Amino acid sequence: MLASDKSADVRLALAARLAALLPGLEEDQQSQLYAFTIQALGMLAQDEILQIRRALSTALKDYAKAPPAVVGRLARDVEREVSEPILRYCAALPDDDLLDILSHHPEPWVIATIASRTSVSPKVSEAVVATEDVPATTVLVNNPGAVILQTTLQTVIARAKDYPEWHRPIALRPEISAELARQLTGFVDAAILSVLEKRGGFDPGTRQTVAALVKRRMEYQRQGAVETAEEKIRRYSASKQLSPDVVQDALSWGEAEFATLALADLSNIHPQIVRKMLAVGTAKPVVALCWEAKLPMRLCIDVQQQLAKIPAGEILYARGGTDYPLDKAEIKWQLEFFGLKDR
Repeated sequence: MLASDKSADVRLALAARLAALLPGLEEDQQSQLYAFTIQALGMLAQDEILQIRRALSTALKDYAKAPPAVVGRLARDVEREVSEPILRYCAALPDDDLLDILSHHPEPWVIATIASRTSVSPKVSEAVVATEDVPATTVLVNNPGAVILQTTLQTVIARAKDYPEWHRPIALRPEISAELARQLTGFVDAAILSVLEKRGGFDPGTRQTVAALVKRRMEYQRQGAVETAEEKIRRYSASKQLSPDVVQDALSWGEAEFATLALADLSNIHPQIVRKMLAVGTAKPVVALCWEAKLPMRLCIDVQQQLAKIPAGEILYARGGTDYPLDKAEIKWQLEFFGLKDR
């Protein structure tokens, strides 16, 4: 009755009183008194007076056992001063509510607020990233309380080249694996490479792999800083150091011309033909080229993406995780199409 009283002052006093009483009622959630309390709080969460809803939101935001239905209502309030405290601080707000809010095209501040919560579950982190909101993703990757699965972090890294502010926090994420670190080294600067090399949290094997990768990337860039692509390929070829790893390094530093010449050298195909195979715009010739250059299929995917600019939906991926997706007859046909017989 008091929750529907005509006097806003009465309803405001009731909101404060019920919020104060609620912790003591938690022990007897099956009682009629508790049910009446939750019902009254639910009514007050929809009160037409902003001051009452705001007072209730402020009172419940730090209460870990706040009624989920009530805080869910407050979290969806159209007024930011009501919803933001619940979205940011209320541990009682269920993930289902957060996911529902994120799925309904929320305002950018809502996404960033959810990303800043003290604890963000893997599902909520994934939903934040799926919005493709840049400021919110920046908040998320900087949030030590956010749990980000490797599949979600993979999505972030795929976009991170355009957002340098993500590089350092990604490098420090506890979830990053050796494979994700390898992808990150493909476009970050020397300072971030140093962070990756020195950070803790890796098991000994991963640490060794990442350290070797970082060292090789930095050495590649240092040695070739003043060389043309042609001079660099001659140096690598003469010293018999040209390898798939070097092609990966070239792609990582965005050196398309050197990567092209490296593919020509490794495959023993004239650079002009290599350029034609890369420029045709379809994946099969590129896969045949990578096969002939004896590249691992994982690297062939990078060549398709970064060097041949094959659209994402048309890229050919590994069969069984590591095997080439074309058989030898198909590869031979692709090579012969470009005049490469007796291969």
